[in-house]
Amino acid sequence: MTHAPEDLLGPCGPVDRATADAVDAAVARVLGDGAALGDGQREAVLGALGDDCLAVLPPAAGKTAVYAVTGLVLGGPTVVVSPTLSLHHDQVAHLVDAGLRAAALNSTVADRDAVLTRFGDGGLDVLVTSPEQLARPDVLDALAAGGPTLLAVDEAHCVCDWGPDCRPDYLGLAVARRRLGRPRVLALTATASVPARQEILELLGVPDACVVVRDTDRPNIHLAGHLVHDEGAKWERVVREVVDLGDSGIVYVTTRAHTTLVRDRLRAAGITAEAYDGGMKAAERARVQDAFMAGEVPVVVATSAFGMGIDKPDVRWVVHGDTPTSIDAYHQESGRAGRDGGPARAVLFHRPQDLGRPKLFASGRDARPRALRTVLAAIAQNPEGVAQDELARPAGLSKAALARAVPALVALGAVRSLPGRRLAAGDALADGDLGELAAGAAALVVRRREREQSKVELVRRFAEGTGCRRRTLLEVLGDVRDTACGHCDHCDAGLPGDPGRRAGSRDGDPAPGEAVRHDEWGRGTVTTVAEDSVVVLFDEGGYRTLSLPLVREKQLLAPA
Repeated sequence: MTHAPEDLLGPCGPVDRATADAVDAAVARVLGDGAALGDGQREAVLGALGDDCLAVLPPAAGKTAVYAVTGLVLGGPTVVVSPTLSLHHDQVAHLVDAGLRAAALNSTVADRDAVLTRFGDGGLDVLVTSPEQLARPDVLDALAAGGPTLLAVDEAHCVCDWGPDCRPDYLGLAVARRRLGRPRVLALTATASVPARQEILELLGVPDACVVVRDTDRPNIHLAGHLVHDEGAKWERVVREVVDLGDSGIVYVTTRAHTTLVRDRLRAAGITAEAYDGGMKAAERARVQDAFMAGEVPVVVATSAFGMGIDKPDVRWVVHGDTPTSIDAYHQESGRAGRDGGPARAVLFHRPQDLGRPKLFASGRDARPRALRTVLAAIAQNPEGVAQDELARPAGLSKAALARAVPALVALGAVRSLPGRRLAAGDALADGDLGELAAGAAALVVRRREREQSKVELVRRFAEGTGCRRRTLLEVLGDVRDTACGHCDHCDAGLPGDPGRRAGSRDGDPAPGEAVRHDEWGRGTVTTVAEDSVVVLFDEGGYRTLSLPLVREKQLLAPA
């Protein structure tokens, strides 16, 4: 293939002709002769060949091909971190079909030693595994022997969405990478707002990585929202909406109890529906998912655990019965509708009182550095590990406060999570200063609290604002639009005003995506601008909502 000059310019810098030819050869091997990478795929591959890379690509963009091609060109084996067993199975099947030597390593694999030996001996091109496996020193030692050249993190939004809350081993990937010999990092996801991208890269230990973003808009999905105040009335309206929509769809809620409540109400209304949550047994989860994919069950009522990796083209709608905890979650979940490109709908039922729920995790007093130093000292004295709950009282901490601090300790490499809520010393604990590690962990906890609370305010802005919903959503995702979309409930009602200019905007007003500086909170990035307020994500202070008239009067924000 003859390459034009622009083909040799990757998103992170120039690519030599030999590398471009190697990419073509790898594409032919993975996709077949005459095949080509699609929009965003090639940019992601070239980005990862030049530097660590985060690629935000649309659903069904072929992310497996991206890391398969990248790994072949880099020349060594690839380790893929993927969140679910079903994804492990699907990804290995696709890789094997493409002629690559691939295997999975997870809790269902009977002969783990054989898989690790194959990798170490060069018998595998790709190993698909979980963050929990990479938290095991024996696994890391065996994989390091194979000399991996690429660490691919699939569904990378899980790093910041799940890591701090339910799967802390996601926060240990930066430490695992060091143990693997620092292979190139390629993070892949379909959804990551500007602040989420920053958080993902920080937690992976590659803050300066190249970022490739393609096609955040889903223009075929009509966006709508309904404000409700009574919870009982909300569920009645959700059921009516689903009955009226018909076809196949997903109802997202935030709790296990809500999945069964809505399922039962839908069944009473004559709708065939199933409930799904992450606490169900694996066999039951698989049964529900398979029935939905086969069209036997048209409606699933689920928590956020449902849908990752599912590419069902004929989902015609997604209804959020509870307000999601972040804009990223909303974009990810609503984007499961209309994947065939046909008309689809995303409907949000927003009860303002529900936004208090995501803040509950941050209630109570956080662990102070002195207390965390006591925790670290106790762990250091117990090389076989110690039960997490046994550490709280001697350090003068509540169990909740310690639980909030554990993800930060894992992210710093100070501790490792063991099965049964046990903690053991990490590499950094053996080599680092206890006081510095404790202070660093305490600072991370505070930063996490601020970020989570500020995410709630962005969700509130999207749910309760009166402007074009799509424009508000895309601004947070780093895709600034000057015009209203004409395909949301607010545009239908004529609420956005002049589509080319925000009502009341003035020359010199901060613009979404602009880097600014504040005297107190330092450097930040403008995320959204409304008629009377501006939201800024500050590097250290999290999200802050400022009065736009006051910003103008006091000149509170200066270009950074």
